[in-house]
Amino acid sequence: MVHEDTISLLRECSAGIKMGTASIDEVLDRITDKKLKNILSLSKDEHNRLGSETEKLLESYGKPDKEPPAMAKGMSWIKTNVMMAIEEGDDTVADLITDGCNMGVKSLSRYLNQYAAADEHSKDIAKKLISMEESLAIKMRDYL
Repeated sequence: MVHEDTISLLRECSAGIKMGTASIDEVLDRITDKKLKNILSLSKDEHNRLGSETEKLLESYGKPDKEPPAMAKGMSWIKTNVMMAIEEGDDTVADLITDGCNMGVKSLSRYLNQYAAADEHSKDIAKKLISMEESLAIKMRDYL
């Protein structure tokens, strides 16, 4: 039988991936720099691939994936649109993405600790997602 920590960790990863791809979608059409747009498009693709893997695992356990909390999605949307209305530009996009990456790393690290009994494959997915977020935040530095 699958330990509940495994399911919980996978569901949090799924929600985080969806939050990340939604955030990228929110800013992608506002980017002027082709390289930045490419970085974010590739990151979105990478998130989607990991999301598919996570969803398949959850399906194999007979469990649904998890949507990000409505409040978090709403607050992210408001922050993005307010900041872009105040100062639209690639540096603002990079700032927003960096903040999102940092929040993701923090949350996922907390979930790794909280769901310590999760299986190694699920922990590896969470660690890979953390690594993706850290890498993306580093790439955003050139645009801040």
